Amino acid sequence: MKYVSWNDKQVAYEVHGKGKVVVLLHGFCSDSFVWKDFMQDLVEENYKVITIDLPGFGESDLIEEPSIAKMADAVHAVLLELKLSSFVLMGHSMGGYITLNYLEKYPENIAGIGLIHSHPFADSEEKKAAREKGIDFITRMGHPLYVKQLIPTLFTEKAVRSNSFMVDKLIFRASRYKSQGIIDALTAMKNRPDRSDVLRNSKVPVLFIIGEKDQAIPHEYSMEQTHLAETASIHILPKVAHMGMFEAEKPTQLIIRQFADFCFGS
Repeated sequence: MKYVSWNDKQVAYEVHGKGKVVVLLHGFCSDSFVWKDFMQDLVEENYKVITIDLPGFGESDLIEEPSIAKMADAVHAVLLELKLSSFVLMGHSMGGYITLNYLEKYPENIAGIGLIHSHPFADSEEKKAAREKGIDFITRMGHPLYVKQLIPTLFTEKAVRSNSFMVDKLIFRASRYKSQGIIDALTAMKNRPDRSDVLRNSKVPVLFIIGEKDQAIPHEYSMEQTHLAETASIHILPKVAHMGMFEAEKPTQLIIRQFADFCFGS
């Protein structure tokens, strides 16, 4: 891992391959490990892939007064360090929320964005209450039990059975994070504003990857967002839940590579 200092905190990242740049942001209760095998397809196709541990996850430090906006600022610190002139930015789940905030604040060098099992809408009151319940559970019971219950629900039951080793590995990695990092992320997601206008005003192509069986995102949210962007590439993965990079690795790799090729005019 490499590190950049931002607001007296360390943000961890890795750079793989050479060529046009794709930046991949992980989701809630994960870190850049989720892209470890997945990104090799892009590297082999002559893309430079940058993966980042978001604040509070992996090897990146906790931050004060956490928010999606501050997480986007941390990502920006990494990309400034790398002096990138053009890149495609893609985020999975919570990483998608950060991607949209980044596009809103720092649009200059973005060739395209991807929302992978994500959406631009603010939390409903029901979802906010669920996040508060999660924070309370972690405070009382600790986060290892929380992630043990959470992570399998991000997959279909069939995927859990056929990828039990990987699911267990994701749970193990998440159990090693600091509880505060998970609480901070829940708080940041709960408090984030609606960013539908970011998609409406987008001047760059937008990729939407949607899981047909995704229980983490309401289906109406997944579909409604696809009408907001002027230039959209929309892909619904059949029989896939919230973790397409594992449940449908090859199709998802192809979708992302083709979208990146389009954004860079390849």
